[in-house]
Amino acid sequence: MSVSLYRVKFARTILLWQLATFVVVGALFCFKDLTWGVSALAGGLAAWLPNVLFMIFAWRHQAGHEVTGRLAWTFALGEALKVLVTVLVIILALGVFKAAFTPLGLAWLSVLIVQIVAPAVINNKG
Repeated sequence: MSVSLYRVKFARTILLWQLATFVVVGALFCFKDLTWGVSALAGGLAAWLPNVLFMIFAWRHQAGHEVTGRLAWTFALGEALKVLVTVLVIILALGVFKAAFTPLGLAWLSVLIVQIVAPAVINNKG
């Protein structure tokens, strides 16, 4: 298995764990109130969607290219895209759809925690 294929599978696994996290958190908040559940889903989406877009952006720009100085600019552009999409989704959720802040923030943080913790857990598995 090539290193590139391994990295794609690894990133896909982390994205699936993040997706599962915000869906479960959103479902748990639905028991309190439907508005809280939808707010939690919006918060999870605000953390997960930028990561998906970054991975797509990274996969498109790394296919068959040597590592050059352009790689740093591509990474910086991808990170700027992540921040922009995160801010836009949070503004839409809070401003337009009047989401509750507490479940939105907790779901957003839970997805970010999974992003930090999942690589260590996945690497220790095998």
